[in-house]
Amino acid sequence: MRQYLRHPAELPVELVQRKHAFLPKQRLHNISLGGVACNSAKAIRRGTAVELCIPLLGEQARCAGVVAWCRKQADDYLIGITFLDEDTLFRARMVEQVCQIERYRQQCEEQAGHALPVESLAREWIDQNAADFPRD
Repeated sequence: MRQYLRHPAELPVELVQRKHAFLPKQRLHNISLGGVACNSAKAIRRGTAVELCIPLLGEQARCAGVVAWCRKQADDYLIGITFLDEDTLFRARMVEQVCQIERYRQQCEEQAGHALPVESLAREWIDQNAADFPRD
């Protein structure tokens, strides 16, 4: 299994099944350029075409992918979404960085007890984490 970015649980995602046909399981072995892992209330079959949506970030935060794996957890499912082309993977990585920065902002503001400047928090997160953010 390739490395999958773990989407922050406190930022809701929607997985919308697309009308495309299932990909054959044998093709799923080596297609992954990378992906995102997120929680889902229901299981989704491996090979299902989906669209990963993050409503908090608007229409730009939509990425088409394929379910690479689905694992039952105590209360829900962990779903691995893989992306089939470099452009979608790049966009998904940028969206995930924005989500990580938003999570960091929420944590800092909760600790401080008031709103903080988003731009400086984003630069702070980038300085501390961007070099370690997975590339694939």
